[in-house]
Amino acid sequence: MADYREMAAEVPPLLKAITLTHVRYRRGDKLGLFLAWVSLIPVFISLGGFVSHFLFRRELQGICLAAGLLASQFLNELIKHSVAQSRPAYCELLEACDSPGWPSSHSQYTFFFATYLSLLTLRRSPARRVIAALCWPLAFLTMLSRVYLGYHTVAQVFAGAVVGLVFGAIWYWIVNTMLVDYFPMIEESAIGRWLYIKDTSHIPDVLKFEYDNARAARKKVATD
Repeated sequence: MADYREMAAEVPPLLKAITLTHVRYRRGDKLGLFLAWVSLIPVFISLGGFVSHFLFRRELQGICLAAGLLASQFLNELIKHSVAQSRPAYCELLEACDSPGWPSSHSQYTFFFATYLSLLTLRRSPARRVIAALCWPLAFLTMLSRVYLGYHTVAQVFAGAVVGLVFGAIWYWIVNTMLVDYFPMIEESAIGRWLYIKDTSHIPDVLKFEYDNARAARKKVATD
């Protein structure tokens, strides 16, 4: 532990942080730089994915997925502070020892997201296996990044992956067997109509559906 404290005193020359994110990697380590960006996937999903989704799509499935990720994060914090397992000793250097490490919230987040999105995609069209599979390499890379950068142990990232996968499947079941019955009511509510909230999960091919409707609307405008 004393060795890590000595290294911590040398943080400025040894480690470099991605601006605005404070994810540290060893200076000059190109793999570390790549994995530091990979570890920010939850941030990109939350800010880029869900904010743009609500602004331009407002799908109930997307809103439920976002709500599930928030519930997953709450569960993660509850487990972390109940177990109170320390992070690797290297966390002294990373200035990340102020929070417990088991399970990894990054792993839990990405595996929850991958599980829910895969189940939803495959339900709509089994032919879209490629789309469903795209998020899994990112989930595994996120696991690797948290261990490689020294924020978690292998056991902590695997625990996060298991919790995320199981809770993601449970949340998908809750949404699509129980909450889905209330989707029409939400769509027709005053706030649903005001915010243009909709559900298209019953449409097999949303892309084609919207494409056909956009073309039909353009033709109608041209003939009016």
